[in-house]
Amino acid sequence: MRTAAVAIVVAVAIVFAVAIVFAVAIVFAVAIVFALGERGSGFRPRSENVQDFQKIRADLLARGGLFEDPEFGATDSSLFYSQTPSRRFEWKRPMEIVEDPRLFVEGASRFDIQQGELGDCWLLAAMANLTLIDNLFQQVVPHDQNFQGDYAGIFHFRFWQFGRWVDVVIDDRLPTYNGQLIFLRSSQPNEFWSALLEKAYAKLHGSYEALKGGSTVEALEDFTGGVSEMYLLNEAPPNLFQVMLKAFERNSLMACSIEADPNITEAQTTEGLVKGHAYSITKVQYVDIQTPNRSGKIPLLRLRNPWGNEAEWNGPWSDKSAEWRFISESEKEEIGLVFEYDGEFWMSFTDFVKRFSRVEICNLSPDSLTEEELRAEDKKKWEMGVFEGEWVRGVTAGGCRNFLETFWHNPQYIVELTDADEDDEDNKCTILIALMQKNRRSQRKVGAECLTIGFAVYHLEEPEKLPKPLDLSFFKYNASCARSPSFINLREVTSRFKLPPGTYVIVPSTFDPNEEGEYILRVFTEKKNHMEENDEEVGTGEIDTRVKDIIAPDSPEEEEKKSDKVKEFFNKLAGEDEEVDWVELKEILDYAMRNDVPRGETNPLSGLLSLLCGSFFKDTPCASAFETQDTGGFSKDVCRSMIAMMDIDRSGKLGFEEFKTLWINVKHWKGVFKLYDKENTGYLSAFQLREALNSAGYRLNNHILNALCHRYSAKDGRIAFDDFMMCSVRLKSMIELFRDKDPNETNKAVFTLEEWMENTLYS
Repeated sequence: MRTAAVAIVVAVAIVFAVAIVFAVAIVFAVAIVFALGERGSGFRPRSENVQDFQKIRADLLARGGLFEDPEFGATDSSLFYSQTPSRRFEWKRPMEIVEDPRLFVEGASRFDIQQGELGDCWLLAAMANLTLIDNLFQQVVPHDQNFQGDYAGIFHFRFWQFGRWVDVVIDDRLPTYNGQLIFLRSSQPNEFWSALLEKAYAKLHGSYEALKGGSTVEALEDFTGGVSEMYLLNEAPPNLFQVMLKAFERNSLMACSIEADPNITEAQTTEGLVKGHAYSITKVQYVDIQTPNRSGKIPLLRLRNPWGNEAEWNGPWSDKSAEWRFISESEKEEIGLVFEYDGEFWMSFTDFVKRFSRVEICNLSPDSLTEEELRAEDKKKWEMGVFEGEWVRGVTAGGCRNFLETFWHNPQYIVELTDADEDDEDNKCTILIALMQKNRRSQRKVGAECLTIGFAVYHLEEPEKLPKPLDLSFFKYNASCARSPSFINLREVTSRFKLPPGTYVIVPSTFDPNEEGEYILRVFTEKKNHMEENDEEVGTGEIDTRVKDIIAPDSPEEEEKKSDKVKEFFNKLAGEDEEVDWVELKEILDYAMRNDVPRGETNPLSGLLSLLCGSFFKDTPCASAFETQDTGGFSKDVCRSMIAMMDIDRSGKLGFEEFKTLWINVKHWKGVFKLYDKENTGYLSAFQLREALNSAGYRLNNHILNALCHRYSAKDGRIAFDDFMMCSVRLKSMIELFRDKDPNETNKAVFTLEEWMENTLYS
């Protein structure tokens, strides 16, 4: 088997009224479970109706019959995606295989997992570890199902997928040959929880074949929502046993493997170990030893081969080896020493490092164990900070530090470490940082391989004096204090550091700029930490003085003269009702921008424009770009939104005073566009959007900027003049709408559904 790693309750923190934007700090509470394909589970529905276990079972029990899963049928395509079966397999229900099928026989244990013909020992090693923690096991294998009273041929299992628990429904038809299960089975012939769990995991990934080859920690994460680490034992840090011991104290799940022999699949060594095979580590402990020459403690590990047979280590500390005579009977009883041909064995840490190639650790989130369980088992727990986000082309996809000009646009996260670890002699803090990219495996069929990802960590000596987010200047003159070992195309990149107490910022990124993807950033520490996104607070600010210089007003006397003439021109255009609708406003904007009135003709609109804006629009890049647009001028949506922005009485039209205020805003936004479109292209780079909107007086965070870019940028990431105007109009409208409902500036507003629909639909 190939063991190489394969290339990670949502609490809404902010919902700001602009294109329904979110900032999320996720907490892995098991109360919220999405059905596979349900909105929020991260997967597209595989049929018109999302599969609800309780509803389907109730319907089947009411009308009779057994469930046949239309999403994962008893067909060859559920077995393989790249080949046809070598022989004819039959799909049978457990009752067709044995007389008295049970989901569990005397509970679930690591000995219920016997590998079949599928090369998924990495998954089986994870399943064996899962049985060691009861509440985690029940989260993955719900106990509300059986083969007795409520049996309807339907079962369900739950897996953690990129921050959410997903419920996967299956029928109980299993592939067999000559009446025997061909894949995973239990040591008890009539026990089926393990075989059904394997089938549900195969459905999650599309087929049984998709489970061939993988990393144990990937499955461990999918069973627990934990954070994984991987160590190559030929490069093991000197404190690896202490790392593993601390992990065991926190109920972390661990696995290991030996590098495969390229010529022989799962070759067995003379010492009883199997190459290219995944083992579970089920205990890590210092054991008291008393020999005639010396006494002390020896570091031992207990491992399990998922084959569950006599294929065990036969060296020192193996079953019935001579070394055990130096351990007291009470100590043997305390560590649960048993000598059986069950695939489980002990070995010294020294022998472990020499024989094995890799160790994988899945550190559990603090929500994985209850306080009662922690006290009963004398266990500890990690402290956790979690955020999810995305890299968006031209906005937050800044690439690695090699691309310094855009690197600072990446999302940034502050972590405060206040207390050193209890037993750390150097007064430092352990911190685990894990960056996981989302949904890449499920998108492989459309060519979406894993991105090359990594992160950098910077120490902030005086964070209160630094801008939010950290700008280009900071990264020019400050080096990272820690970083991921390399940028790599794995699902998750994880590193463990020892850092002094202090304030740090983590910058997750892809290697190259403008690579788009979603991610989850998780931070584990031994002591409490405070984590937050290092970004702007959403709101408004002062307009950039440079913009004011561009649109500097005339003297008061001049302004008064022009105002009288403007009113006269406006009345001619508006007609008897003395108001303009969006069609008339569009005519004004189009004529003003194009400046295409034939020589010698008099156009009141040109005069109006000159009076209101002077020569600002003449010969600007905005005008030249505008003339080439296929829309025939300002889009009707922009004009309608401009009307709505100023239309206090909801008449669908603007009076003269509203019209004048609108033009002042238009002048400001034109000035901003001209300030940043230095090359006269008629476009802004999306990387300029934050600065441009700051100059316009808006303070926006990455989540809102990402949403704006998704909504208003072109495929190449650039933002056209017309779209920038629409963006500005919408921002102003939504901010004012929110503030009307928040007079005390509490940053909270309450709308009825009718109010929300009326205001958002009109604007």
